[in-house]
Amino acid sequence: MFSNFDFSVILNSWRYLFFDGMAFTLTLTALAAVGGVVLGTLIAMMRLSSVPVLPQIAKVYVNFMRSLPLVLVIFWFYFLVPYIGQWIIGAERPIQVGAFSSSLITFTLFEAAYFSEIMRAGIQSIPKGQGAAASALGLTYWQSMGSVILPQAFRNMLPVLLTQTIVLFQDTSLVYVLSITDFLGAASKIAQRDGRLVEMYLFAAVVYFAVCFIASLLVRRLQRRVAIIR
Repeated sequence: MFSNFDFSVILNSWRYLFFDGMAFTLTLTALAAVGGVVLGTLIAMMRLSSVPVLPQIAKVYVNFMRSLPLVLVIFWFYFLVPYIGQWIIGAERPIQVGAFSSSLITFTLFEAAYFSEIMRAGIQSIPKGQGAAASALGLTYWQSMGSVILPQAFRNMLPVLLTQTIVLFQDTSLVYVLSITDFLGAASKIAQRDGRLVEMYLFAAVVYFAVCFIASLLVRRLQRRVAIIR
């Protein structure tokens, strides 16, 4: 199988693979991770809220998103949201939603369900005395969350959040179904153009493995440094 392995196809296309494909993958991962953490934190706070309706709404959202295949959500946003937007605003034509915007919205909403559970566990890991002490100092609920609870929760959950971000990095390869030039999409285009499927898909697998393995080692090292000894 490897007797005709051609390294030149990799050497001749590495700029396109990394400057176009990998740049898109990392950009989508970073933006979706930030958006997912922010939205996930809000959902986690809804799950822990004392308002009767909010926890139920958040629970339904989390269970719904976690029960769907991600590729189905990608297709749903890309193909159905334009028509839903047309129906809502009463436009004559479907709203144009670009592939990148659709992917970013999809990953943000989907990953928020997972990030919310991580943040909920982080918030619940903080001793209740912290919140009581903040209340005794005259801080409101939101001030207590923003200044006391959430900073500690983020510290506790940072390694887990980064691990989920690594999973998100792997999942971004699914945008290939929308013909977006992410890293896997770029490798696939070169493979189809030059007829070198083995070389390009094997190289893509090696790169994904290297990035995720190195990132996992860094997260493990960070976990030891930020660990709080109780």
